[in-house]
Amino acid sequence: MKAGLFAWLGLVASLLGSPVLAQTALGQQEALQWLQRVAGAAQTLSYSGTFVYRNGSQSETSRVVHVVSAGNRMEKMEVLDGSPREIIRRNDEVKCYLPESRLVIIEQRSTRRTFPALLPASLAGLGEHYVIRQGRRARIADYDTQIIRLEPRDAWRYGRQFWVDRQSGLLLKADLFDERGAALESLAFTELRIGEPASPDALKSSFAHVADAKDPWQVRQARTRDMRDDAQWLFRVELPGFRRQAAMRRSIEQSAGKDAQEVLHWVFSDGLAAVSVFINPLSPQAGPVDTAAHSLGAISVVKRVVDGHQVVVMGDVPAAAVKRLADGIEVRK
Repeated sequence: MKAGLFAWLGLVASLLGSPVLAQTALGQQEALQWLQRVAGAAQTLSYSGTFVYRNGSQSETSRVVHVVSAGNRMEKMEVLDGSPREIIRRNDEVKCYLPESRLVIIEQRSTRRTFPALLPASLAGLGEHYVIRQGRRARIADYDTQIIRLEPRDAWRYGRQFWVDRQSGLLLKADLFDERGAALESLAFTELRIGEPASPDALKSSFAHVADAKDPWQVRQARTRDMRDDAQWLFRVELPGFRRQAAMRRSIEQSAGKDAQEVLHWVFSDGLAAVSVFINPLSPQAGPVDTAAHSLGAISVVKRVVDGHQVVVMGDVPAAAVKRLADGIEVRK
């Protein structure tokens, strides 16, 4: 009798549970489809607007013009608060203008994703590390958006919430929150135009004519070479779900008479969060290194000294995550 009762209860539970599981899986799949639209829209759409970055009590306003034409991607981003800064991007070439330092830094590629292009082309495996939910609709910068929330499945990453334009798929707002649900940082458009043509002048630097005039401005080239192997350094501890995206040797030209110092740079990512590792030799004049973990909003940083080298690990992850990765870095013997 008891065996039959348990069998009957098990059957009822399975019949009741299956639709719930199916609905949960379906909901996550729909949410992932929204994120896939976000990844595509940032690469294919032309747009221009103003967005605000908030980190605690601090905020910064930037203006962006992004144009996709004849297979080329061009972008101009300028910071409107505080020290003026400007970034001009054409496909893989990035020029950063720093007028207060009278300096232009040119790099042939950048591993950093910037708002609103925060998502990679492939989202495979994202559901393994985040619970992805589709939320309510909301109004952002006069656009109708769909909220998508990503809650971490472990303590090695933060949660995120995205507001996606329902018509174009462009990301209009992104929040990052900690394990208590408190917002660590926010990026949001306050004004936006999608699909409108931009004039050629809108993509030109405000400082290019000055920097090209052989004024006191300095132009420095950032050089990057892929590392085919990193036999000197050993990463004994991995962060679950974080895969190596890049390994390179980076250097920036110095002023006359000074050799460029080479820095080793690794990038690890779970598809959303990214952690960078920088290793460079310590100079004899270097002072003591503060090895305590620090956080500034969503960015956590920890430093170590290993065999005469400074190791810096930083990323938009909890401090425990960067410390875990940093503690496992050592010279291969």
